[in-house]
Amino acid sequence: MKRLLPYIKPYWPLILLALGLLYVMASTDLALPDYLSQIINIGIQQNGVDTPVPEVIRASSLENMALFQSEQDKAVIADAYHPVEPGSAEYASLSERFPALGQEPVYALKPLDASAAAALEQAMTKPLVILYGFQMMEQNPQQAAALLSPELAERLKSLPQGANLLTLLTQLPEAQAAEMKNAITRHLSTLEGTILRQMAVRAVGNEYSALGFNLQKNQTSYILRIGARMVLMALLAVATSIMVSYLASRTSAGVARDIRAAVFEKVAGFSSAEFNNFSTNTLITRTTNDVGQVQQVIFMVIRMAFTAPMIGIGGVIRAIDKSPNMWWLIALAVAILVMFIMLAFALALPKFKIMQNLVDRMNLVIRENLSGLMVVRAFNKQDFEEQRFDKANREVTGTLRFIGRVMTTMFPIINLIMTGLSVAIIWVGAREVAQSTLQVGNLIAFMQYSAQIMFSFMNLSMLFIFIPRAAISGDRIADVLETPILIRDPQEPQQLPKPVQGKVEFIDVDFRYPDAEVDVLHDISFTALPGQVTALIGSTGSGKSTVVNLIPRFFEVSKGSIRIDGVDIRSLKQRDLRAQIGFVPQKGLLFSGTIDSNMRLGDPNADEAVIREAIEIAQAADFVYGKPEQLNAEVSQGGTNFSGGQKQRLSIARALVKKPPIYIFDDSFSALDFKTDAALRKELKKKVGASTVLIVTQRVATAKNSDQILVLENGRLVGQGTHQELMKTCQTYQEIASSQLSQEELA
Repeated sequence: MKRLLPYIKPYWPLILLALGLLYVMASTDLALPDYLSQIINIGIQQNGVDTPVPEVIRASSLENMALFQSEQDKAVIADAYHPVEPGSAEYASLSERFPALGQEPVYALKPLDASAAAALEQAMTKPLVILYGFQMMEQNPQQAAALLSPELAERLKSLPQGANLLTLLTQLPEAQAAEMKNAITRHLSTLEGTILRQMAVRAVGNEYSALGFNLQKNQTSYILRIGARMVLMALLAVATSIMVSYLASRTSAGVARDIRAAVFEKVAGFSSAEFNNFSTNTLITRTTNDVGQVQQVIFMVIRMAFTAPMIGIGGVIRAIDKSPNMWWLIALAVAILVMFIMLAFALALPKFKIMQNLVDRMNLVIRENLSGLMVVRAFNKQDFEEQRFDKANREVTGTLRFIGRVMTTMFPIINLIMTGLSVAIIWVGAREVAQSTLQVGNLIAFMQYSAQIMFSFMNLSMLFIFIPRAAISGDRIADVLETPILIRDPQEPQQLPKPVQGKVEFIDVDFRYPDAEVDVLHDISFTALPGQVTALIGSTGSGKSTVVNLIPRFFEVSKGSIRIDGVDIRSLKQRDLRAQIGFVPQKGLLFSGTIDSNMRLGDPNADEAVIREAIEIAQAADFVYGKPEQLNAEVSQGGTNFSGGQKQRLSIARALVKKPPIYIFDDSFSALDFKTDAALRKELKKKVGASTVLIVTQRVATAKNSDQILVLENGRLVGQGTHQELMKTCQTYQEIASSQLSQEELA
């Protein structure tokens, strides 16, 4: 994947924007359990009262609290509260919320800064809890005793029914009262801060209730307010999730598009030497399936790889904050989960590595069967080919099935781990709730955070399974993109003199295929002049097509040079060079579309008259204009709806539309009958007489009337001249001619 980073760099702005949105999304997801715990802890259990510092407090309550406060705490409270005078604006405002305000003197909280508020909360928490415990003693002595201290509960059993405990406390001897206060304070110190704070908040609720405050209304208001925040957070999470998915899709699709375009452009620049390193089926697989793998992982990385650490780390921090004593449950579950995922990773990774090669193999078999269907039928090899395809298909299926089994086995295991973690959290958490060391809301929030942590680790681990497969695909793509091109344009290209005449010169040319040990062409030297027809003839494998393939630089010469109008073709841009050549290959290849679209490959701006003339010269008018659609007749892929001779004639017409100064016909008359061949060459002589024409042929009848005939044998030029000259001087040509023509035709 590192080798494909240049194609990802242009999309960094989108990735950074997605990263920012992911942070927002992770923050909102992590906030939801906290809001839920607030609804349970504060909204339901504390009637919406969220602070242990009362906004308004009765004078009698302050007096009772003073019994359990130090002088320093008394001073802090005295500085924080001021009396509310009846008839004042503040009194009127508070009366709306606290209707029983006028029953006794009350004190209101002053505006405080953060440090003063923290000091006040510390000074009031324990006295409020003690006061709450004494008030609870009459309704629930057992719970009050557990809150204050077991010792106090035993002592209080001897008191008369209905006695005011606070009054009795003031009447006790000072030493005995101090001992009782110390016992209560020591017991409260054993409680956790959150539990102690929760009890203080309940005491504030009791105080508000005594002042006529509507706790039920406050509870409903608080729940609705926090619930509205949860809804807004959820909507924000949905919105950011959609935006992140859009950005991830746009980035991954854009990278895939750029890579496909780069691969296509690279392959389009391949010479035959580079094509020998990559088969057609593997190039198709690398451009489609492999690019798809890379695209999928880029999407997953943006969507999951960034989110998982944010939620995982944030979830751990928040879960420990909710319950520091249960962190080991999450650690144990994550360890088990990672162990199983790594096991799956170890089992599946080797299969991922061979998957792409198996897909290549299956594509090869499919392509061979589709392209060679008639041959398969002709030799009755349908059963053999079915078995060959079945073998390739079963290999792919077996590999996918193994990977599928591993993946599907993981999901029940993960579900079991998640369920086991939830049960363990409830079991341990319930004991802590019973011991008043954990609030119910915090327990539920801890469960949700643990689920988020588990899903984060699961997504991250699963991502590590898909990344190696994409890395393999990325390397396969990079192998194509980084393949050195042997035939390149010069850094300082030259231009052909205008107008281009089309004179072609071979000067001591040798050629050897890449990685071959010997040359296939040796010392080839000749000149093809404008206005002349030069024919190349020889036995199969003599090097005829190789010679003409060197002119458009489909291959590079090993020694010597090829010149057009005196300019070495290696000093020209390939595009400029090929613009001067009308090339008709051995196999007449047509592209899907119409006859007209195929003709315009030579010249997109050609008018219909030029196309008609080219078709007539190529002797294709009978079947082109004999169709009802004429030039708009459909051409199927590869021109399979035309015969071999028709495809050759259309390929010749396509080259004629271009009207270049050089024509190369590479054995492109082989599928024509002798009558059509003769008529076509006659018309060619008339219409392209000023151009340089090179014809590769095995027919002496085709080459007989050429201005120059080149005879090749084993890659060497063994004869050069006209038909009459070669019949006298070249034995190889004589043998070819005598095997094809009668004595009358040879004369």
